[in-house]
Amino acid sequence: MNRVAFFVWIKDDTPPHFIHVEVLPMRKADKLTIDQAELVHEWMTVLPTTLQPTDQARVWADEADPQALRVHIMAAGHTGYTIDFKVTYVDSREVKVELTDVQKGTQHIEETSDLMQNLVEDYIRHIHECAQALQKVTHA
Repeated sequence: MNRVAFFVWIKDDTPPHFIHVEVLPMRKADKLTIDQAELVHEWMTVLPTTLQPTDQARVWADEADPQALRVHIMAAGHTGYTIDFKVTYVDSREVKVELTDVQKGTQHIEETSDLMQNLVEDYIRHIHECAQALQKVTHA
């Protein structure tokens, strides 16, 4: 068991402070045991139910990482935005979501604008909702 200290800075006038967290070893039962192809199928079924009805998504296996999936979301409407994520299972319940690409049409764009930040955060929330809905499959 390890102890880790984090320095926390709160955005208001509260002074910064340290918090201590215990890092526990992952139990064997917490590891993802579902077949990656089955996991992709489950994500393809559930992810659209967490998105807006006019959004579209593709999900496929990350060939380099058996604990990860790739998610490609085509934003609703005529925006032409597509957003790519890598979704890695940290354990059988929790996912880490990484933004890998943002495009408008065929052009790669910066994700630093407020509009893009809000859109990306919204899709990350939907991805976490999907992972939570799939816990009955991933945490069996």
